[in-house]
Amino acid sequence: MSLFTDILPLGLILFACGVTLLGGFVKGAVGFAMPLIMISGMGILIDPKLVVAGIIFPIVVSNGWQVLHAGLGQAREAVRDHWRYVLVVCVMILISAQFLTLIPTRVMFIILGVPVVVLCAIQLLGWRPRISAQRRRVFEWGAGFAAGTLGGLAGTWGPPTVLYLLALDTPRARQMAVQGVIYGAGSVMLLLGHLQSGVMNARTWPLSALLVLPALVGMWLGFKLGDRFDQNRFRRMTLLVLIVAGANLIRRGVMG
Repeated sequence: MSLFTDILPLGLILFACGVTLLGGFVKGAVGFAMPLIMISGMGILIDPKLVVAGIIFPIVVSNGWQVLHAGLGQAREAVRDHWRYVLVVCVMILISAQFLTLIPTRVMFIILGVPVVVLCAIQLLGWRPRISAQRRRVFEWGAGFAAGTLGGLAGTWGPPTVLYLLALDTPRARQMAVQGVIYGAGSVMLLLGHLQSGVMNARTWPLSALLVLPALVGMWLGFKLGDRFDQNRFRRMTLLVLIVAGANLIRRGVMG
């Protein structure tokens, strides 16, 4: 246990595990928001750079599970159809991750909080962009650039990816396979990027490894119990809570 308590007090480790369990449950139940929940939840009490390190292994493992669940054949088709977006997301995650250690803590709270509030509000309002076929290529590069930059700094590129797929009118069943590939490839780049940046290091990786277990337990519970309640209502409640939590991160960044 001393391996973990050297990073955080036991109470904060249990808090991080509880937040991760909740994030995994929501991901298993409604298919989204685990990184957002982990960032906005753990960021209440834990240093934001340590939060970013903590989410990396759970994201890698859970997204790997999602890719395997969708099937490798579906994954190959997703890469063929969306390779530009996948490429630029991965490259920008690697690049932007290198700047994380240069950002002051107060600014990091704002960087983590603003995307949570904005992206959750967009989903809550049901807004979706519309892109014509003629503009698809430009949109792919631009959306991938924005998502990858956000991913490297804040560890979340899922909501921008959902908006990207909605803008292209991607069928719902197809979306899951495409998301699995984008999240899976991006999570590997996030790990590599923060191994290079130093955010993931000998001091922080044990916490991230520890959080894999509650993430997977939460996902399993979400798979089992998710069909027992109104998913749309649960999704809306989750987004509202995330907006409040994200606003609190912004408050900490502005007011200290």
